[in-house]
Amino acid sequence: MEDRPAPAHDRKYGVLEVSTVLLLSITAVITAWCGFEASKWGGEMSIAFSQASSARVQAASAESTAQAARQYDLTIYTEWVLAEREGQDDLVEFIEARFTPEFAAAFDAWDDAGREADGPFAMDEYAPPGESEAVELNDRADEKFDEALRNNQRGDDYSLLTVLFALVLFFAALSQNQRARWRRTVFLSLSGVLAVVGIVVLATFPIKI
Repeated sequence: MEDRPAPAHDRKYGVLEVSTVLLLSITAVITAWCGFEASKWGGEMSIAFSQASSARVQAASAESTAQAARQYDLTIYTEWVLAEREGQDDLVEFIEARFTPEFAAAFDAWDDAGREADGPFAMDEYAPPGESEAVELNDRADEKFDEALRNNQRGDDYSLLTVLFALVLFFAALSQNQRARWRRTVFLSLSGVLAVVGIVVLATFPIKI
């Protein structure tokens, strides 16, 4: 006896079955991938926040060093002003010999400019040790903090996609419980549309391995 071709409606149900299985399988893999990426970007966020905190601590230490150096220079400059006012040339030379290199450069520039500025501390040449390091470290801390916020947003984006693909799984599974073919087709089509939208959005996200 020859095999007869399956009725048209059976073939349609067969296509729906295969489509549902493929959609469920692909979506399950993508959902796992989104969870993995969300976890990776969460880790990157933690690292960036830690680096930002470390840079802040180092910047604070550099600022303390610069403040201490500035206080020393201010103290010795005060003694120089008093000695010069009293006309004590030997004491003036003695004090000048004890200027720090940073303050000596600013003092010479101030002196060469006719002492018109409000003291050596107002000169651009004056840069106590630790001051430039503090600026660089603060900039690095700001950069790492912004990076951490971006990484946090990326992790949140992947988490939202995980929810979207969970809806795809929900509607695809719901379609299997529908006896009416049109309802099954509607739920499967809805899940397919959501899956396509999710994949398109996913393609625009950065990847962290």
